[in-house]
Amino acid sequence: MHRIIILILALLTVLSAKGEVSSHKKRVGEPVVVDTLAILLQKGDSLMQQYNTFEALKYYQQAYQDLKKGNLPIPTERLIPVFVKLADCYYKRADYHKAANLLKLVPEDSLTHESFRQLAFSYQKQNDPQSLIYWGGRLVAHYPMDGEMVAAVTAAFTRTDQAWAGIDYAKGYFERDSTNILVNRALADAYFMDRQFEPSAAMYERLLHQGDSTFNTLYSAGMCYAQIDSLELAYQHLKPAFFLSQMQHAGCAYRLGVVCVDTDRLDEGLGYLDIATALLLPDTTTMKAITLSRGEAYYLLGQYDKAVEVWKDHLKYNPSSIATYYNIASATYYYLQDGRQAKTYFERFLEMARKEETPNAQLTEMIKKAEELLQTANLSNPKVKIIRKK
Repeated sequence: MHRIIILILALLTVLSAKGEVSSHKKRVGEPVVVDTLAILLQKGDSLMQQYNTFEALKYYQQAYQDLKKGNLPIPTERLIPVFVKLADCYYKRADYHKAANLLKLVPEDSLTHESFRQLAFSYQKQNDPQSLIYWGGRLVAHYPMDGEMVAAVTAAFTRTDQAWAGIDYAKGYFERDSTNILVNRALADAYFMDRQFEPSAAMYERLLHQGDSTFNTLYSAGMCYAQIDSLELAYQHLKPAFFLSQMQHAGCAYRLGVVCVDTDRLDEGLGYLDIATALLLPDTTTMKAITLSRGEAYYLLGQYDKAVEVWKDHLKYNPSSIATYYNIASATYYYLQDGRQAKTYFERFLEMARKEETPNAQLTEMIKKAEELLQTANLSNPKVKIIRKK
Protein backbone atom coordinates (compact mmCIF):
# COMPACT_ATOMS: atom_id res chain seq x y z
CA MET A 1 0.00 0.00 0.00
CA HIS A 2 2.80 2.31 0.95
CA ARG A 3 4.51 1.41 -2.35
CA ILE A 4 1.34 2.26 -4.33
CA ILE A 5 1.05 5.65 -2.64
CA ILE A 6 4.63 6.44 -3.52
CA LEU A 7 4.01 5.54 -7.16
CA ILE A 8 0.91 7.71 -7.29
CA LEU A 9 2.80 10.67 -5.81
CA ALA A 10 5.62 10.15 -8.28
CA LEU A 11 3.16 10.06 -11.17
CA LEU A 12 1.48 13.23 -9.96
CA THR A 13 4.86 14.92 -9.68
CA VAL A 14 5.71 13.98 -13.28
CA LEU A 15 2.34 15.15 -14.54
CA SER A 16 2.66 18.36 -12.59
CA ALA A 17 6.11 18.94 -14.02
CA LYS A 18 4.85 18.28 -17.55
CA GLY A 19 2.02 20.68 -16.93
CA GLU A 20 4.43 23.30 -15.70
CA VAL A 21 6.61 22.84 -18.75
CA SER A 22 3.59 23.01 -21.01
CA SER A 23 2.29 26.01 -19.18
CA HIS A 24 5.73 27.65 -19.32
CA LYS A 25 5.93 27.01 -23.06
CA LYS A 26 2.54 28.56 -23.55
CA ARG A 27 3.41 31.66 -21.61
CA VAL A 28 6.73 32.12 -23.38
CA GLY A 29 5.46 31.06 -26.76
CA GLU A 30 3.68 34.29 -27.52
CA PRO A 31 6.47 36.77 -26.76
CA VAL A 32 9.14 34.75 -28.60
CA VAL A 33 8.52 37.02 -31.61
CA VAL A 34 9.18 40.05 -29.44
CA ASP A 35 12.53 38.52 -28.53
CA THR A 36 13.19 38.20 -32.25
CA LEU A 37 12.63 41.92 -32.66
CA ALA A 38 14.92 42.65 -29.72
CA ILE A 39 17.62 40.46 -31.24
CA LEU A 40 17.37 42.23 -34.59
CA LEU A 41 17.66 45.63 -32.94
CA GLN A 42 20.54 44.52 -30.70
CA LYS A 43 22.50 43.23 -33.67
CA GLY A 44 21.85 46.48 -35.54
CA ASP A 45 22.90 48.54 -32.51
CA SER A 46 26.12 46.55 -32.13
CA LEU A 47 27.03 47.14 -35.77
CA MET A 48 26.22 50.85 -35.50
CA GLN A 49 28.67 51.08 -32.60
CA GLN A 50 31.28 49.74 -35.01
CA TYR A 51 30.21 52.34 -37.63
CA ASN A 52 29.11 49.50 -39.89
CA THR A 53 25.93 51.10 -41.19
CA PHE A 54 25.85 48.77 -44.19
CA GLU A 55 25.32 45.60 -42.13
CA ALA A 56 23.26 47.36 -39.45
CA LEU A 57 20.81 48.52 -42.10
CA LYS A 58 19.92 44.92 -42.93
CA TYR A 59 18.84 44.14 -39.36
CA TYR A 60 16.89 47.38 -38.92
CA GLN A 61 15.17 46.88 -42.27
CA GLN A 62 14.25 43.31 -41.32
CA ALA A 63 12.68 44.53 -38.09
CA TYR A 64 10.80 47.23 -40.00
CA GLN A 65 9.57 44.81 -42.66
CA ASP A 66 8.34 42.39 -40.00
CA LEU A 67 6.39 45.21 -38.41
CA LYS A 68 4.81 46.15 -41.72
CA LYS A 69 3.75 42.53 -42.28
CA GLY A 70 2.11 42.47 -38.88
CA ASN A 71 4.19 39.53 -37.72
CA LEU A 72 5.16 41.24 -34.47
CA PRO A 73 2.20 41.56 -32.09
CA ILE A 74 3.85 44.17 -29.84
CA PRO A 75 2.67 47.38 -28.15
CA THR A 76 2.80 50.68 -30.03
CA GLU A 77 5.66 51.97 -27.88
CA ARG A 78 7.84 49.22 -29.30
CA LEU A 79 7.35 50.56 -32.83
CA ILE A 80 9.07 53.89 -32.17
CA PRO A 81 12.59 52.54 -31.49
CA VAL A 82 12.49 50.65 -34.79
CA PHE A 83 11.57 53.79 -36.73
CA VAL A 84 14.14 55.91 -34.91
CA LYS A 85 16.99 53.42 -35.25
CA LEU A 86 16.29 52.77 -38.93
CA ALA A 87 16.01 56.51 -39.60
CA ASP A 88 19.31 57.11 -37.79
CA CYS A 89 20.97 54.53 -40.00
CA TYR A 90 19.50 56.09 -43.14
CA TYR A 91 20.59 59.56 -42.03
CA LYS A 92 24.17 58.47 -41.42
CA ARG A 93 24.19 56.93 -44.91
CA ALA A 94 22.95 60.25 -46.39
CA ASP A 95 19.59 58.71 -47.38
CA TYR A 96 17.84 61.81 -46.06
CA HIS A 97 14.54 61.30 -47.86
CA LYS A 98 13.91 57.93 -46.19
CA ALA A 99 15.14 59.20 -42.83
CA ALA A 100 12.69 62.12 -42.85
CA ASN A 101 9.76 60.00 -43.99
CA LEU A 102 10.28 57.60 -41.08
CA LEU A 103 10.79 60.26 -38.42
CA LYS A 104 7.63 62.09 -39.47
CA LEU A 105 5.70 58.99 -38.38
CA VAL A 106 6.93 59.41 -34.80
CA PRO A 107 4.93 61.78 -32.54
CA GLU A 108 6.88 64.92 -31.72
CA ASP A 109 6.81 64.26 -27.97
CA SER A 110 8.39 60.86 -28.63
CA LEU A 111 11.28 62.21 -30.68
CA THR A 112 14.59 62.66 -28.93
CA HIS A 113 16.45 65.90 -29.52
CA GLU A 114 18.89 64.11 -31.83
CA SER A 115 16.12 62.47 -33.85
CA PHE A 116 14.30 65.79 -34.14
CA ARG A 117 17.51 67.39 -35.45
CA GLN A 118 17.92 64.61 -37.99
CA LEU A 119 14.38 65.21 -39.20
CA ALA A 120 14.93 68.95 -39.68
CA PHE A 121 18.43 68.70 -41.09
CA SER A 122 17.31 66.00 -43.53
CA TYR A 123 15.40 68.73 -45.33
CA GLN A 124 18.40 71.05 -45.23
CA LYS A 125 20.47 68.28 -46.83
CA GLN A 126 17.79 67.87 -49.51
CA ASN A 127 17.85 71.60 -50.28
CA ASP A 128 14.26 72.05 -49.11
CA PRO A 129 14.33 75.30 -47.08
CA GLN A 130 10.58 75.52 -46.61
CA SER A 131 10.40 72.12 -44.90
CA LEU A 132 13.48 73.02 -42.87
CA ILE A 133 11.70 76.17 -41.67
CA TYR A 134 8.68 74.11 -40.56
CA TRP A 135 10.44 71.20 -38.86
CA GLY A 136 13.27 73.34 -37.53
CA GLY A 137 10.66 75.67 -36.07
CA ARG A 138 8.90 72.73 -34.42
CA LEU A 139 12.18 71.60 -32.89
CA VAL A 140 12.99 75.08 -31.57
CA ALA A 141 9.53 75.19 -29.99
CA HIS A 142 10.64 72.19 -27.89
CA TYR A 143 14.32 73.19 -27.55
CA PRO A 144 14.46 77.01 -27.82
CA MET A 145 18.20 77.26 -27.05
CA ASP A 146 19.34 75.02 -29.91
CA GLY A 147 21.39 77.78 -31.54
CA GLU A 148 22.48 75.67 -34.48
CA MET A 149 18.87 75.05 -35.45
CA VAL A 150 17.94 78.70 -34.93
CA ALA A 151 20.77 79.66 -37.27
CA ALA A 152 19.68 77.08 -39.85
CA VAL A 153 16.06 78.28 -39.83
CA THR A 154 17.19 81.92 -40.06
CA ALA A 155 19.37 81.10 -43.07
CA ALA A 156 16.45 79.23 -44.66
CA PHE A 157 14.25 82.32 -44.28
CA THR A 158 16.96 84.40 -45.94
CA ARG A 159 17.34 81.93 -48.81
CA THR A 160 13.62 82.05 -49.52
CA ASP A 161 13.53 85.86 -49.80
CA GLN A 162 12.13 86.23 -46.28
CA ALA A 163 15.15 87.87 -44.70
CA TRP A 164 12.87 90.07 -42.59
CA ALA A 165 11.37 86.94 -41.03
CA GLY A 166 14.84 85.55 -40.43
CA ILE A 167 15.81 88.73 -38.59
CA ASP A 168 12.80 88.49 -36.28
CA TYR A 169 13.45 84.79 -35.71
CA ALA A 170 17.14 85.17 -34.84
CA LYS A 171 16.65 88.26 -32.69
CA GLY A 172 14.52 86.24 -30.26
CA TYR A 173 17.49 83.99 -29.60
CA PHE A 174 20.04 86.84 -29.75
CA GLU A 175 18.28 88.66 -26.91
CA ARG A 176 19.00 85.66 -24.66
CA ASP A 177 22.43 84.71 -26.04
CA SER A 178 24.44 87.23 -28.06
CA THR A 179 27.59 85.09 -28.21
CA ASN A 180 26.53 82.24 -30.50
CA ILE A 181 28.63 82.62 -33.64
CA LEU A 182 26.30 80.56 -35.84
CA VAL A 183 23.27 82.66 -34.91
CA ASN A 184 25.22 85.90 -35.25
CA ARG A 185 26.40 84.92 -38.74
CA ALA A 186 22.85 84.07 -39.82
CA LEU A 187 21.52 87.33 -38.36
CA ALA A 188 24.24 89.40 -40.05
CA ASP A 189 23.50 87.75 -43.40
CA ALA A 190 19.77 88.32 -42.97
CA TYR A 191 20.34 92.02 -42.29
CA PHE A 192 22.57 92.20 -45.37
CA MET A 193 20.04 90.54 -47.67
CA ASP A 194 17.33 92.83 -46.26
CA ARG A 195 19.62 95.72 -47.28
CA GLN A 196 19.98 96.88 -43.67
CA PHE A 197 23.69 97.46 -44.10
CA GLU A 198 24.44 99.37 -40.90
CA PRO A 199 23.10 96.71 -38.49
CA SER A 200 24.60 94.08 -40.75
CA ALA A 201 28.04 95.72 -40.50
CA ALA A 202 27.65 95.94 -36.72
CA MET A 203 26.94 92.20 -36.54
CA TYR A 204 29.93 91.37 -38.71
CA GLU A 205 32.11 93.54 -36.45
CA ARG A 206 30.77 91.62 -33.45
CA LEU A 207 31.76 88.39 -35.19
CA LEU A 208 35.26 89.71 -35.86
CA HIS A 209 35.64 90.63 -32.19
CA GLN A 210 34.56 87.08 -31.35
CA GLY A 211 37.43 85.80 -33.47
CA ASP A 212 35.37 84.83 -36.51
CA SER A 213 37.80 86.44 -38.95
CA THR A 214 36.85 84.18 -41.86
CA PHE A 215 36.75 85.21 -45.50
CA ASN A 216 32.95 85.44 -45.52
CA THR A 217 32.83 87.69 -42.46
CA LEU A 218 35.53 90.05 -43.73
CA TYR A 219 34.17 90.14 -47.29
CA SER A 220 30.58 90.71 -46.20
CA ALA A 221 31.63 93.44 -43.76
CA GLY A 222 33.59 95.14 -46.53
CA MET A 223 30.58 94.95 -48.83
CA CYS A 224 28.40 96.54 -46.14
CA TYR A 225 30.82 99.43 -45.68
CA ALA A 226 31.01 99.92 -49.44
CA GLN A 227 27.23 100.17 -49.57
CA ILE A 228 27.11 102.89 -46.91
CA ASP A 229 30.08 104.77 -48.43
CA SER A 230 32.48 104.02 -45.58
CA LEU A 231 35.13 103.33 -48.19
CA GLU A 232 38.12 103.34 -45.85
CA LEU A 233 36.50 100.68 -43.68
CA ALA A 234 35.51 98.79 -46.82
CA TYR A 235 39.16 98.79 -47.90
CA GLN A 236 40.32 97.63 -44.46
CA HIS A 237 38.01 94.60 -44.64
CA LEU A 238 38.13 93.71 -48.32
CA LYS A 239 41.92 93.63 -48.56
CA PRO A 240 42.50 90.92 -45.89
CA ALA A 241 39.49 89.05 -47.26
CA PHE A 242 41.04 88.95 -50.72
CA PHE A 243 44.32 87.61 -49.41
CA LEU A 244 42.47 85.04 -47.30
CA SER A 245 40.92 83.80 -50.56
CA GLN A 246 44.48 83.30 -51.83
CA MET A 247 43.69 85.99 -54.41
CA GLN A 248 41.21 83.68 -56.15
CA HIS A 249 37.88 85.39 -55.44
CA ALA A 250 36.98 87.45 -58.52
CA GLY A 251 34.14 89.36 -56.85
CA CYS A 252 36.33 90.42 -53.95
CA ALA A 253 39.13 91.48 -56.33
CA TYR A 254 36.66 93.54 -58.34
CA ARG A 255 35.10 95.24 -55.30
CA LEU A 256 38.50 95.92 -53.76
CA GLY A 257 39.73 97.40 -57.04
CA VAL A 258 36.75 99.74 -57.26
CA VAL A 259 37.19 100.85 -53.64
CA CYS A 260 40.89 101.49 -54.27
CA VAL A 261 40.12 103.66 -57.30
CA ASP A 262 37.45 105.56 -55.35
CA THR A 263 39.95 106.22 -52.53
CA ASP A 264 42.71 107.37 -54.93
CA ARG A 265 44.79 104.20 -54.56
CA LEU A 266 44.91 104.10 -58.34
CA ASP A 267 47.89 101.84 -59.05
CA GLU A 268 46.77 99.36 -56.41
CA GLY A 269 43.23 99.45 -57.74
CA LEU A 270 44.36 98.76 -61.30
CA GLY A 271 46.27 95.75 -60.05
CA TYR A 272 43.21 94.28 -58.36
CA LEU A 273 41.02 95.03 -61.38
CA ASP A 274 43.51 93.27 -63.65
CA ILE A 275 43.37 90.24 -61.35
CA ALA A 276 39.58 90.35 -61.39
CA THR A 277 39.58 90.47 -65.18
CA ALA A 278 41.84 87.43 -65.39
CA LEU A 279 39.73 85.51 -62.85
CA LEU A 280 36.47 86.34 -64.60
CA LEU A 281 37.64 85.08 -67.99
CA PRO A 282 36.13 81.71 -68.91
CA ASP A 283 38.21 78.62 -68.60
CA THR A 284 40.54 78.69 -71.59
CA THR A 285 40.65 74.96 -72.17
CA THR A 286 36.88 74.66 -72.13
CA MET A 287 36.37 77.69 -74.36
CA LYS A 288 38.84 76.29 -76.90
CA ALA A 289 36.73 73.19 -77.27
CA ILE A 290 33.40 75.06 -77.26
CA THR A 291 34.35 77.62 -79.92
CA LEU A 292 35.96 75.01 -82.14
CA SER A 293 32.88 72.80 -82.07
CA ARG A 294 30.48 75.71 -82.57
CA GLY A 295 32.46 76.94 -85.58
CA GLU A 296 32.39 73.50 -87.17
CA ALA A 297 28.65 73.17 -86.54
CA TYR A 298 27.87 76.54 -88.17
CA TYR A 299 30.11 75.64 -91.13
CA LEU A 300 28.35 72.31 -91.69
CA LEU A 301 24.98 74.10 -91.47
CA GLY A 302 26.11 76.44 -94.22
CA GLN A 303 26.02 79.47 -91.92
CA TYR A 304 29.48 80.59 -92.95
CA ASP A 305 29.34 84.10 -91.51
CA LYS A 306 28.60 82.71 -88.05
CA ALA A 307 31.27 80.05 -88.47
CA VAL A 308 33.87 82.73 -89.22
CA GLU A 309 32.73 84.81 -86.25
CA VAL A 310 33.04 81.86 -83.85
CA TRP A 311 36.41 80.80 -85.28
CA LYS A 312 37.69 84.31 -84.59
CA ASP A 313 36.54 83.90 -81.00
CA HIS A 314 38.40 80.59 -80.93
CA LEU A 315 41.63 82.39 -81.81
CA LYS A 316 41.26 84.50 -78.66
CA TYR A 317 41.61 81.35 -76.59
CA ASN A 318 43.89 79.47 -78.97
CA PRO A 319 45.93 82.01 -80.97
CA SER A 320 48.39 79.38 -82.19
CA SER A 321 45.75 77.33 -84.02
CA ILE A 322 47.15 77.23 -87.56
CA ALA A 323 44.16 75.35 -88.96
CA THR A 324 41.72 77.98 -87.69
CA TYR A 325 43.45 80.74 -89.68
CA TYR A 326 43.17 78.55 -92.78
CA ASN A 327 39.49 77.80 -92.11
CA ILE A 328 38.64 81.49 -91.75
CA ALA A 329 40.58 82.37 -94.91
CA SER A 330 38.90 79.60 -96.92
CA ALA A 331 35.38 80.43 -95.69
CA THR A 332 35.76 84.15 -96.39
CA TYR A 333 37.28 83.40 -99.82
CA TYR A 334 34.87 80.78 -101.11
CA TYR A 335 31.60 81.61 -99.33
CA LEU A 336 31.66 85.19 -98.06
CA GLN A 337 33.50 86.52 -101.12
CA ASP A 338 35.58 88.82 -98.95
CA GLY A 339 38.93 88.83 -100.74
CA ARG A 340 40.65 91.35 -98.48
CA GLN A 341 39.85 89.42 -95.30
CA ALA A 342 40.78 86.14 -96.97
CA LYS A 343 44.16 87.59 -97.94
CA THR A 344 44.86 88.68 -94.35
CA TYR A 345 44.10 85.25 -92.91
CA PHE A 346 45.90 83.31 -95.66
CA GLU A 347 49.02 85.39 -95.04
CA ARG A 348 48.78 84.85 -91.29
CA PHE A 349 48.28 81.14 -91.89
CA LEU A 350 51.38 80.90 -94.09
CA GLU A 351 53.45 82.90 -91.61
CA MET A 352 52.68 80.36 -88.89
CA ALA A 353 52.63 77.22 -91.04
CA ARG A 354 56.08 77.82 -92.51
CA LYS A 355 57.52 77.77 -89.02
CA GLU A 356 56.53 74.14 -88.59
CA GLU A 357 59.70 72.07 -88.82
CA THR A 358 58.02 68.83 -89.87
CA PRO A 359 54.65 69.60 -91.50
CA ASN A 360 52.46 66.61 -92.18
CA ALA A 361 50.94 65.87 -95.58
CA GLN A 362 47.70 67.71 -94.83
CA LEU A 363 49.47 70.88 -93.70
CA THR A 364 51.78 70.72 -96.72
CA GLU A 365 48.75 70.60 -99.02
CA MET A 366 47.13 73.54 -97.18
CA ILE A 367 50.31 75.61 -97.57
CA LYS A 368 50.44 74.85 -101.30
CA LYS A 369 46.79 75.81 -101.78
CA ALA A 370 47.14 79.07 -99.83
CA GLU A 371 50.23 80.07 -101.83
CA GLU A 372 48.45 79.39 -105.13
CA LEU A 373 45.45 81.49 -104.15
CA LEU A 374 47.59 84.40 -103.01
CA GLN A 375 49.47 84.34 -106.34
CA THR A 376 46.59 83.81 -108.74
CA ALA A 377 43.41 85.21 -107.18
CA ASN A 378 42.45 88.87 -106.97
CA LEU A 379 42.35 88.96 -103.17
CA SER A 380 42.89 92.68 -102.91
CA ASN A 381 39.30 93.32 -104.00
CA PRO A 382 37.22 93.29 -100.81
CA LYS A 383 34.23 91.74 -102.58
CA VAL A 384 35.61 89.61 -105.38
CA LYS A 385 33.24 87.01 -106.68
CA ILE A 386 34.85 83.59 -106.87
CA ILE A 387 33.79 81.22 -109.62
CA ARG A 388 34.55 77.70 -108.50
CA LYS A 389 34.91 74.80 -110.88
CA LYS A 390 32.12 72.30 -110.71
